[in-house]
Amino acid sequence: MATRIRSGLFIPPIHPVEEDPTLCIQRDLEIIEYVERLGFEEAWTGEHHSGGYELIASPELFIAAAAERTSRIRLGTGVISLPYHHPLMVANRLIQLDHQTRGRLMIGIGPGVLPEDASQMGIDPMVQRPRMAEAIDVIVRLFKGERVTHKSDWFELVNACCHNLPYSRPHPEIAVASVATPSGGKLAGKYGFSMLCLAATQKGSFDALDTNWAIANEIAAENGHTLHRNNLRLVAPVHIAETREQARANIKFGFDKWVTYFNTVSPVGYSTAGATGDPIDYLIEQGGITVGTPDDAIAMMGRIKEKQGDFGCFLHNAQNWASFEATKKSYELWQRYVMPVVNRLNVQRSAAFDHAGDPAVTREFFAGTKRATEAALAAR
Repeated sequence: MATRIRSGLFIPPIHPVEEDPTLCIQRDLEIIEYVERLGFEEAWTGEHHSGGYELIASPELFIAAAAERTSRIRLGTGVISLPYHHPLMVANRLIQLDHQTRGRLMIGIGPGVLPEDASQMGIDPMVQRPRMAEAIDVIVRLFKGERVTHKSDWFELVNACCHNLPYSRPHPEIAVASVATPSGGKLAGKYGFSMLCLAATQKGSFDALDTNWAIANEIAAENGHTLHRNNLRLVAPVHIAETREQARANIKFGFDKWVTYFNTVSPVGYSTAGATGDPIDYLIEQGGITVGTPDDAIAMMGRIKEKQGDFGCFLHNAQNWASFEATKKSYELWQRYVMPVVNRLNVQRSAAFDHAGDPAVTREFFAGTKRATEAALAAR
């Protein structure tokens, strides 16, 4: 049986620099409350320290606040940039957060993406991926309650342990960020972690979806693990409305600022450098973004499922193209009309409706009802 695909949010977040930062953060908290009511099952929040747009520096702090406002939705770090932190501090913070969320925490890890983040801390980009791998190895040991002695060129532990165990056993779900290179998939395979495929519809990332998953599974088998498609998550930007024209009108609110950010600051994004006409048309034609109707979103899901096969969760990249109300409407339309098709929720209902409405069946039913009514009247 095919995997049931879940709906979720991936909140970098993206907020233009002219907006009030306090209100931006509050709006991100409000949108998580809203999508939980719609039935979304996950929300992931990023960590960034430069660039001005992606203004949440601590996903853990944000998740702690979101957990108090919600009751069911799972909350993930999307991602913690491990080379920026001492592993013991990361482990202790996440264990505390796992308890505060009563096991709703998911841990996304990555090497760090914005070049200026690493530059401000004097970190050579060439060491970020190796440091991520080194850090998670230590963190997993700490989660297990081990005492760890480890000396590195960037951190040291001396007979160190966490003074508490996670609420989730053996620890919260851990997902490795993956874009186009196989490094994330290799790490996921080594430990049996989940995968968080960012920019899944972007050209290079889309092309590597099935390849990276295959590599992850090969490495997993070599290490005695089995990866589950239910724990594979794909991230992409989508905005839908009742018509394509309305969807395009909606995203004029913030699309140009979003494009400017990814053309100038973020190396992992949806560049329009090769566009000769409308950048919206360019990115739609490239397959990188979906702007249109629920039918367009269903078609997009079909393309990525054909490329990737089954996966567990589709995460909307919360790009803030549209106004807050239009954004919420897009998520509502997704849950009302896209997910029922993707998960075949109404196949049985449609079959029941068609059967009950079949003329031959209805004639028989109505005739029986008429006879029963006549008999009841005659018996008075």
